[in-house]
Amino acid sequence: MHIIRSVSDADLLFKALSDPGRRKLMDRLHANDGQTLSELCRYLDMTRQGVTQHLAVLEAANLVAVQWRGREKLHFLNPVPLQEIYDRWISKFERLRLQALGELKRSLEEGSTDPKRRSKT
Repeated sequence: MHIIRSVSDADLLFKALSDPGRRKLMDRLHANDGQTLSELCRYLDMTRQGVTQHLAVLEAANLVAVQWRGREKLHFLNPVPLQEIYDRWISKFERLRLQALGELKRSLEEGSTDPKRRSKT
């Protein structure tokens, strides 16, 4: 398993995710993992050379792994770096949001949201 150890690893990862074409490639691999370059090119509005260059960036960021089957090079999505981003940055913000929603729910349930509990003024 590849762990984000340095700023350069994180930079490669965010650079890879910054391009809509690369995100589209990742979506294609998520929908059908283990595709060849030719298979990926069929569904994308890019040249073969463009897809190859995008795949190289995704491989450098460890978001795509390759496996050779005879003469075919198969591309597989590696979601581990995405999970690491989630664990390192996104989840801590999500916890605060969920906490706030929980507190709001409790507050509303204890407050005047129930018509039977509303005071008549």
